[in-house]
Amino acid sequence: MSTLKDKFYLKVGPMKARVQSLAKEHGDVNVSSVNIGQVVGGARDIISMLWDVSLLDKFEGIRFRGFSIPELRDKLPKAPGGTEPLPEGIFYLLLLGEIPTAEDCAAITEEWQKRSVLPQYLIDTMNAIPKDTHPMTQFSMAILQLQRESEFARRYKEKMPKTQYWDATYEDVMNLIAKLPNIAAYIFRRTYMGGKHIAPDPKLDWGGNLAHMLGVSNDPAFKELMRLYLCIHSDHEGGNVSAHATHLVGSALSDAYYSLSAGMDGLAGPLHGLANQEVLGWIQDLMKEFGGVPTKEQMEKFMWDTLNGGRVIPGYGHAVLRKTDPRYVAQREFALKHMPDYDLFKIVSLVYEVAPDVLTKHGKTKNPWPNVDAHSGVLLYYYGATQFDFYTVFFGVSRALGVLAQLVWDRALGLPIERPKSVTTEWLETFLKEHPPAAK
Repeated sequence: MSTLKDKFYLKVGPMKARVQSLAKEHGDVNVSSVNIGQVVGGARDIISMLWDVSLLDKFEGIRFRGFSIPELRDKLPKAPGGTEPLPEGIFYLLLLGEIPTAEDCAAITEEWQKRSVLPQYLIDTMNAIPKDTHPMTQFSMAILQLQRESEFARRYKEKMPKTQYWDATYEDVMNLIAKLPNIAAYIFRRTYMGGKHIAPDPKLDWGGNLAHMLGVSNDPAFKELMRLYLCIHSDHEGGNVSAHATHLVGSALSDAYYSLSAGMDGLAGPLHGLANQEVLGWIQDLMKEFGGVPTKEQMEKFMWDTLNGGRVIPGYGHAVLRKTDPRYVAQREFALKHMPDYDLFKIVSLVYEVAPDVLTKHGKTKNPWPNVDAHSGVLLYYYGATQFDFYTVFFGVSRALGVLAQLVWDRALGLPIERPKSVTTEWLETFLKEHPPAAK
């Protein structure tokens, strides 16, 4: 049977020809225009990156290689007796663009298990970091420490031909992804559980093992939640900070370890990966004020007080989406099945009922609907993962699947170093003087 690597290799030639044809024959065709608001406002919506593993539509939501989240929950292989998709399956899809079989997923599980052992020097490094260091700092440092293992860095020094760049990157990516659950669980148990670690279970899949090694719940549904969580957070096209940072650093031919560590540093920012814990904190503040689940009227007042105080309703609104995030819907369906009477979920549901109307009346939110962060923290909290600071590590383990699958393609396609043009404020002001806008 062909390996995942063999299957990828067969796709490289045809895909490279497609990309080269676009650049050579249609390189002068404009696909976007840029205005000053985009230059000053964070390059919002400027089409300037090739990212094949997923695409975000503001009205349809995220599609992974053309498949919606409901389709993937239906089509991707499941663990024995399970109902949620395996992360091995989403990685296979992101890399190859094809729905895998159960056998394909089992082969990836076996491959990652072989590569998952943490070297002693890494354990020594993690043990040397103060326990009160933020878990995301520990996670990024652990990834960076593993860089000494880089196959790409070693072979680049040996002057490997460019045609082998993807091969060395593939090896780094597989080695790194394999170790991420072990790294995350080690940090969690050391930081919060007195260093009492739990060995991986060779009978479990990648996501199931992460849930197992955390040791916070014996409920089989927690493993199912972790599989779902790791799938739906795996990618969100290339323009978000963690994806873009990974791509940017990788474009300099930095290896997968440097690149992913940079992406995780971006994910740690309050405007990106920290949002789910902010949602949970806001909900718990609400419960304290009202002594439990509030009424609809109380909820509306609390929201207006939040907005009038110059704050936002955390988990609502999105930089791109203009509808309810399909990732939110997937988590809501999971909660309705596994925890319908949980107080925190009742509040999440009530927020979902009230917030869109309040935000619409407020008038300053382009998208009054919930995003993925409006739900994920509550699910983790229900199963005993109550340590807010660790939530972004879960996000990071998942996001690695998408950004590293794309990194292999970046190498295979020979994409160049990223180097956008910047201008000064004075340059923009001079441009406006020389090209005054037409009177309205």
